[in-house]
This record gives sequence, structure tokens and C-alpha cells, in this order.
Amino acid sequence: MAYNPNKDLKLYYSIGEVAEMFNVNESLLRFWEKEFPVIKPKKNAKGTRQYRKEDLENIRLIYHLVKEKGMTLPGARQKLKDNKEQTIKTFEVVTRLNQIKEELLNIKKELDES
Repeated sequence: MAYNPNKDLKLYYSIGEVAEMFNVNESLLRFWEKEFPVIKPKKNAKGTRQYRKEDLENIRLIYHLVKEKGMTLPGARQKLKDNKEQTIKTFEVVTRLNQIKEELLNIKKELDES
């Protein structure tokens, strides 16, 4: 997943940009928008979706629950409804552990090459 939460350069992202960040189809984002009330992109006068950082964070969490953990949509929706804060904390821990693992693998690779 190419999403970078520290990329705060823009206020709004197009649906194409968001789809590319998460490596999903635009149609999936539109579908999730209907399935998850927490995804509420702003729409301009033409009806073009404009995703904010808050939307990206919610999509990132839904992506994790559905695509990475394999939860059903109703299961993910219920988890967000019942315990969103704990779900976010758990996700952040898992994300950080994966980053540490990747860093350790890179260090090991460098040591092996020297």
C-alpha cells in the first residue's frame, strides 16, 4: 500500500489519487463510501469527490480491516462503530511493528552484503 500519512502537502485529493494511493479501483472507493458512513468526501459543484486527510485515514483503517485482516464489510463496519479508537490504536501498533520489521530486514541485508 503506497499511502503515506505524513504527506500533508494537499488539502484535497481526487478519487484517482486516492485509488492510486491504496492500489484499488475508484469503483471500490465509491462502494465503500456507501458502505461506511465515516467516508464523506466533499463534492464540488460538478459532483467531483474531494478527499480530505480525515477521509484518507478512515479509508486506511477500512483497507486494513477488509484487505489486510480479511474482515467482512459488516464486520469492519461494526468494529468501527463499536470501538473505533481501540481499532485505530491497534492498527497504529501493527503498522509501527511492520515498519520496525522492515528496518531490521534492511539492516540485516546491509550486514550480509558487507
